Amino acid sequence: MTHTHFMNVHLQEFQEKCNKILDLLRNDLATIKTGRAKPSLIENVKVNAYNTWMEVRELASITAPDAQTIVITPWDKTIMKDLVKGIAGSEANLNPVVNGEIIRITIPPLTEESRRDLVKLVNQKLESHKTMLRQERQHFKNEIEAEKNTAGVSEDDVKRDLEQLQKITDDTISKIDVQGKEKEEELMRL
Repeated sequence: MTHTHFMNVHLQEFQEKCNKILDLLRNDLATIKTGRAKPSLIENVKVNAYNTWMEVRELASITAPDAQTIVITPWDKTIMKDLVKGIAGSEANLNPVVNGEIIRITIPPLTEESRRDLVKLVNQKLESHKTMLRQERQHFKNEIEAEKNTAGVSEDDVKRDLEQLQKITDDTISKIDVQGKEKEEELMRL
């Protein structure tokens, strides 16, 4: 196995970790209410149904007929209570109401104060994902530096890989910032 292949494996793994962090953040930000009804607010909420944990989207169809309403239509009416309990208990902080065969959730428009609180929450989430990223970068930096004493690995190889590691890190941080900015704009737009 040549050095370049071996080192690129570290960088490739790091890139995959970065992509996972970005996906996690995307899902995390999707749960923040913006005062607009969107299926993404609840589709990943875990509900205890059939003696196992399932996501709402696996149990029902979810629509947003207007900007203030989410409608959940369970495929199996016997789990209506499980759905209501799971959604009401989630950190999305929503109030599901059974209305015949469907569950209806009304999303109140945001006040200025709740908007500011949500922007703070967005920033906390960005920061925690950046911390995750820094921890991963440190781990891979150590792995790359440990290669210094390996046969066939030059100082230049190590230096180049560390530069590449930093480039991937910077790129991921700017993508995190872009996601945060988009979410903030969405919060302020309404």
